[in-house]
Amino acid sequence: MPLLTRSHAGVVPTEAGLTLYRHAQSILKQVVQMRSEMKTGVHALSGRVAVGMPSSISSSLAIPLFERVRSLHPGIRMEFFDGMSGYLQELLAVGTLDFAVLLREEETRDVTVIPLFTERLAVLGVPWVGNANDPCVALEAMSGVPLVLPGRTNGLRLLIERVFDAEGLELNVVADINSLPAMIEIAQRGEAATLLPGYLGGKAPVGDSDRPPHVLSRYLTNPTLERCVSLCRLNSVPQTAAAKAVQACLVHLVGELAPGIPGMAAAIPLLSK
Repeated sequence: MPLLTRSHAGVVPTEAGLTLYRHAQSILKQVVQMRSEMKTGVHALSGRVAVGMPSSISSSLAIPLFERVRSLHPGIRMEFFDGMSGYLQELLAVGTLDFAVLLREEETRDVTVIPLFTERLAVLGVPWVGNANDPCVALEAMSGVPLVLPGRTNGLRLLIERVFDAEGLELNVVADINSLPAMIEIAQRGEAATLLPGYLGGKAPVGDSDRPPHVLSRYLTNPTLERCVSLCRLNSVPQTAAAKAVQACLVHLVGELAPGIPGMAAAIPLLSK
């Protein structure tokens, strides 16, 4: 059974190759976990836990999660992966991550999805659109406004395209930018706007301490744009005790932090557990 396919473009794994790699990753993780527990004792949680988060989310959750895990489970070694959703989905699919925080609502046969919170989208920049003193701006006012957004395969981009099309509005994307800091910086400079979670409007501009420490952020209305953020894990990879502990830390952390983060609402069914 072939595991690799060779072509002029290089070598890529077949489906069988990806399956072998995923199971090999799982076996190696279990071996490392076994050695760690034999050294520290089964009652002391230890081992490596790899977590992936999109840049927009890690800016608010990664450090609090690190601190919480260090406080409750000092034997666990965290490994964080920060990037665009597509990259994190690839890492999850091959078993590199124990779990990922992704913009996803529906489960599949391969992936378990646990809703964490919803986040409300806002316009960052363009104070000349609507009333800059209002906390919200109608989506209709954004028709034709120059925007910088992630590439066309990004989940946020797909959501925005779908909503603009449904409302019959002109989506004027002047650049595809797969960098969160760059999108915020462009919006802060005023050359184009971007659409991101509203709580990101308070982030300082990149590499320029002399400029204002925020960018104008106003929530979209008529309609309101929201997206569900979930914890996702691969069903084919056995979950270690350490990974379960980190997952529990994240769930409780979201419940504590969400009420204080503008535009973020924790998933109620999750917090009742």
